[in-house]
Amino acid sequence: MRATFMYGPGDVRVEEAPDPRILEPTDAIVRITLACVCGSDLHPYRSMDASDEGVPMGHEFLGVVEETGSEVTGLSKGDFVVSPFAFADNTCAFCRDGFQTACPRGGWYGAGGVGGAQAEAVRVPQAAGTLVRLPGDVDAALLPSLLALSDVYLTGCHAAHMGRVSRGKTVTVIGDGAVGLSAVLASWRMDADRIILMGRHESRVELGREWGAAEVVAERGEDGVARVLELTDGEGSPVVLEAVGLMPAYEQAYGIVRPGGVISRVGAPQYEEAPVGFGSLFGKNAGLTGGPAPVRAYIDEAVPDVLEGRIDPGRVFDGEVPLERVAEAYRAMDDRTRLKVIVRP
Repeated sequence: MRATFMYGPGDVRVEEAPDPRILEPTDAIVRITLACVCGSDLHPYRSMDASDEGVPMGHEFLGVVEETGSEVTGLSKGDFVVSPFAFADNTCAFCRDGFQTACPRGGWYGAGGVGGAQAEAVRVPQAAGTLVRLPGDVDAALLPSLLALSDVYLTGCHAAHMGRVSRGKTVTVIGDGAVGLSAVLASWRMDADRIILMGRHESRVELGREWGAAEVVAERGEDGVARVLELTDGEGSPVVLEAVGLMPAYEQAYGIVRPGGVISRVGAPQYEEAPVGFGSLFGKNAGLTGGPAPVRAYIDEAVPDVLEGRIDPGRVFDGEVPLERVAEAYRAMDDRTRLKVIVRP
């Protein structure tokens, strides 16, 4: 089969790879019908150490079950499914608490011997707890929005959930990428009173406005902090959703959070050390939360929202390539000419 591998900064290749096969009785093999490139894929695209051994890429997909292990229940060959970007058994104590990304039997696509999803097929560990069945006759126009449930939209929902967005709250979203825009939509659906979007790409912030952003702040750094404080009468934002993962975004977050407020991070942090002392969080009695989105905790409720037309999160996709041209998708997203690109095997 064909699959995508990354060998170093800017070095993405589609190569022949062994067909995935059942290794554990809890596995399933899924033939992928739609995948995509994630904003988090751009972090290694820009900075990973070059290697002679490629890293499998991709973690968002729709597909059809081709084979199941002997212990897989609730799934059959031919089922049309969506997968969260992380697999989990969905039965352990952490999963029952709604934190499937902490499942001790779980893991990540593209790591630990599990293939990536920018491929023709993939092995899914813990398939019964991970894969969610979809109608086999779903309208093709809805497929991008269903694909968005594998990660990007529900990561935005997780940001809003962990940030305790609710009626009457002012919410500031940092980042106009697909996750940031999804966080705007999620905050609007959770009845936020006012949404401020910090972003500077006009086509993206226009979608943010359509999804509920009342104001857009294009400034960054200290100027961006000053502008948000101006918009909030000097008080700051009670809820800040950080959807970038870089240190300047975190610095903006603690600069604009209101005393007693909360910062919810879902942008994969590209740092381990960050300010939490008096001048950042402590002096404001501000809280810090967020993490890898447990998509499986939200997806059952979100699927009917898509199928019944209440949300259209697939609007974040503004490009599509066949699998053999996936490197073009990386380049386009890296140079900001595309927001998020579908990959069709």
